[in-house]
Amino acid sequence: MSKESNESSKEDLDKDEMENSAQPSEEMIRKRMRRNTPSPHRLTPQSSPPKFVSVEELMETAKGVTNMALAHEIVTNSSFEVKPFEPEEGSLEKWVKDIMHKAFWDCLEAQLNENPPSYSHAIRLVGEIKETLLSCLLPSHSRLRGQIEEVLDLSLIQQEAENGALDISKVALFIIDMMATFCAPCRDEEVKRLREITDVVPLFKSIFAVLDKMKIDMANFTVGSLRPHLLQQSVEYERKKFQEFLEKQPNALDFTKKWLQSTADYVTSGQVEGGATSTPNSAQLPLTVHNHAYLRLLKWDYDTESFPETVLMDQCRFQEMQLELEQLALVASVLLIVYNSAGEAISGLPGLMDRLKKTIKILVAEMHTPSFKDDEAFATIGEKMCLELRECLSQHGFSPFSTGRESTLKGQIIAAKSADNPIRKVIDSRIHTYLLGFLESSTNKSAPVLPGGLGPISKELEEIGVKLRRLVTFNKLVYSPFYQKILQEVLAQGERADV
Repeated sequence: MSKESNESSKEDLDKDEMENSAQPSEEMIRKRMRRNTPSPHRLTPQSSPPKFVSVEELMETAKGVTNMALAHEIVTNSSFEVKPFEPEEGSLEKWVKDIMHKAFWDCLEAQLNENPPSYSHAIRLVGEIKETLLSCLLPSHSRLRGQIEEVLDLSLIQQEAENGALDISKVALFIIDMMATFCAPCRDEEVKRLREITDVVPLFKSIFAVLDKMKIDMANFTVGSLRPHLLQQSVEYERKKFQEFLEKQPNALDFTKKWLQSTADYVTSGQVEGGATSTPNSAQLPLTVHNHAYLRLLKWDYDTESFPETVLMDQCRFQEMQLELEQLALVASVLLIVYNSAGEAISGLPGLMDRLKKTIKILVAEMHTPSFKDDEAFATIGEKMCLELRECLSQHGFSPFSTGRESTLKGQIIAAKSADNPIRKVIDSRIHTYLLGFLESSTNKSAPVLPGGLGPISKELEEIGVKLRRLVTFNKLVYSPFYQKILQEVLAQGERADV
């Protein structure tokens, strides 16, 4: 961050540690927590009698949950960044902010234009700038701290102003020199442009604008420095915070119990994904139930089921993976239909698979939006696939498809839009098996064997599998005491019911 401290601290996290795509601010995390917290109006399973708590306890609990969510985001998302907050254009907050800022800068300009100039506003600004500069320093910057304290001595500056000896431009130049000394390299050009501003009011406005960015830079530098240390303590920290929350809200594991109970019923019934009928042995049963429970989160019905409390902070990540998997299953299904229909005529042709895959992905990109019309989209996919095959077969000297054969292919592609389509079900089952392999080999860095038919989407599936394994491994570490207790109770009940 600072040029005196050389390079900023690099992350010690392994590339296989927690990550995620999004770059949420703390405010976004709060919104995510509010959005994902189960509604009190939903039906909940029977639990302990309600425990009445004070408003102060609830506020403290909410603060703890929010802090836990922020720490979780920092640890699991290597791309996490603090973002500056800006009110929305046209909002009342934006309007009030603009009016207040304009009034302040107009007042400063009026004071400086007085004869003799008045510096009360300017000195107050210098005081704020001084505090900001000091806050951006690292503990090792003792020399710079001393320089700032000496030159930006407000009592001395006040005396100079009262005696008509204050050179505000000289003060501003020192501030710019300090900013240039320890700003991030990405701010060098912005700081350099400050030297080109000659009018005092525009200069101070620009100084504050750059300082605001420097504060964000320092916050993100601090986050990056803390992440390796936070990772070491995050398991204990999140477990402790959740335990505190559980003590105030005894029913805070109701949805988790329901999730594990329904998964146990599903696994012990012998009808697991892919049609297998074998039940795992008793020693492996808790782990098997737990792994299948996580896979169920990738097919979660958010309209009818409340998300388990222990994975609530990762709900958005599971939703994103679920939507991506649905799209990939469609892509793989259509390609399987196309290649089964064309046979060896197109097998192994360079570039064809990628072209077909790209076309399908473009046409189903909006499949989860309200405006998506699946009938039109799949009819278009059928037309595009037939067109590509027609050109490809012609180029390589094969006979083109007959009209009837093209109609059959289009019909098969349109049928693939249904989740009950046999080919879709086969692809879904194989994806499930593949992802289960990641969870069952959580200590193995290599990917499991890829089932047939998933070759075209192998790269995307592996990325999802790695991401899923990271989330699950971390979640198990944090909540293992709670899970062990619940699984013991659930499986014991199942054994008693079988007697």
